[in-house]
This record gives sequence, structure tokens and C-alpha cells, in this order.
Amino acid sequence: MKEKFFHSTYGFRFKGEQLERVAGLLSLGKEVRTEHSYRWDGRERKEKGAIVFQYTLNGQGAITIGDKTTTLTKGHAFFVKLPSDHCYYLPKESDLWEFAYITLYGQEAQTYYEKIVAKHGPILTLPTDSTPIKHIFRLLEKAETTGISQGYEASGYAYSFLMECMSYFEHEKERKENLPIAVAKAITFMEKNYATDITLDHIVEVSGLSKYHFNRLFKRTMEEPPIQYLAKIRVHHAMELLQQKELSMEEIARKVGYTNGNYFSKVFKNIIGVTPSNYRNTQSYMPVDRLFIDY
Repeated sequence: MKEKFFHSTYGFRFKGEQLERVAGLLSLGKEVRTEHSYRWDGRERKEKGAIVFQYTLNGQGAITIGDKTTTLTKGHAFFVKLPSDHCYYLPKESDLWEFAYITLYGQEAQTYYEKIVAKHGPILTLPTDSTPIKHIFRLLEKAETTGISQGYEASGYAYSFLMECMSYFEHEKERKENLPIAVAKAITFMEKNYATDITLDHIVEVSGLSKYHFNRLFKRTMEEPPIQYLAKIRVHHAMELLQQKELSMEEIARKVGYTNGNYFSKVFKNIIGVTPSNYRNTQSYMPVDRLFIDY
């Protein structure tokens, strides 16, 4: 029976000393595997010196590293080097494994890989909206639409992915884990529901505290009121949408939770310093995938 699978995979073969010295991009993809013949033995792989990061989106996979086998479900990733004593595959008890992956190489890539694995282990847990996973999906979109056409560009993307991983595991994840439970619940709620018309009352209800105690705790922890924090989340997502020229300001406003385009523009200008229209149209503003806002 012919194996059934769906995928979009991209390979890269660029020349340049920065690729070997710093970081290079070897392959990138998103796949759905449904046949149990899917199996990669890390001891037999030929990509010497490469590093594989693979993230489970849906279904279930498995990886054996040494003598330990780990089940991989949604949100689980593994980080391994090639060649090494590991094997990942679609286990018999699973009918489907959907995942995204990125394969890197280079001296600095090896260094940061070793740092991450030494501190956090080869099996990692990340939410789908975490910055490293969003970075992979932006690269997939880039590869599919305009392409990645030269070595310096690929090297930059590879190194950026590693920095996203370092930042997430060393700072963002630790910060969220150390937040008071009520504040963590509120932030998670805002990040998941920013596109809807949520109010302070909705946020307070999720926290489980009274409005007075929640506002005091949130401001003391995050150094700003919850509604201001929500506004920055919305503006952050609006920055990405502004790159889609076909979307009107009203459409973008609605997609980030504002029912009124004028109010959205006012909030955006208050945080960024210019209106969303000026930001989109003025050539002096460098287009970016992400704008880092001081949360």
C-alpha cells in the first residue's frame, strides 16, 4: 500500500563561510504522516553536524533516545543532532502525526543547541503561539510565497530561530512559570482572546479575584494595568496584519478586538507613536515581522 502523507518541505543548499561558522538552514517543513513505515534512525542519517528541531502539532509520534522512549503529543518538541543514538517514528498506537520541523547546522548553532539541551533536555514543551514555533511558521510562509534565495538570508533566519529558543526557555517561559496564578491565568486569557471584545470584567472573572485585588496584583507584577497590557498584545498582532496590504484598517481593527477603527488607530498611535496608516505607508519605517514592545 502506498504511504499516504501530506507535506510542504523545503531544502536549502547555500554557500558561505557564515553558514558553517554561525548558523545555516538545511531544511524546513510541515508534514502529516499516517503510515507506520515513517521512521528516521539518527544513527544512519548522513547530515553530519546537523540539528533537528521537530514540533508536534496534532496526533501522536514517538522518539527513542538511547534506551528511553517518549510519546510526543501536541505541544511536544524534540531537539537532536545528527548523527546520534535516536529514532523517531509513527508508533503503532497512533494513526496520525502532524508536525513542523527545522534543520540547522553551523558552529554557533551547535553551541546553542548544546546549551538548550544541557539545561532543558532534548524533549521540550512549547505552546503553539510561542515565539520559536511562530518563527517556523513565518519561515514556511516565506518559503512558500517569496522564497529564501541566498545564504545570508538563510543564515539570519537560522540564527534568529536559535535566539527565539534561548529567549523563550531562559526568560519568557521562566517568567510565566513564576507569575502569580491569578496573573498567569489573566495573561493566558488575554493572549487567547485578544481578537474578541473582552473587557476588564471578563479578565477579572478568569483571575478568580475581586476587581480591586486583581488590579493591584496585576499592576504590581506587570508594572502596568491589565487593559494597557491587553492593548499591547493587540497592537503587537496588528503590526503583523499591517503587512497585509489588502486588509483595511477597519478589518485589522476587528481582527485584533476593536469594533471601532478610529479607536484602534488612537490606541496604536499612543503605543507606537504613529498611526497604523502612517506606519504602513511611510517608507522611513522599516517593515518588520515582529515589533518588540516593552510589556
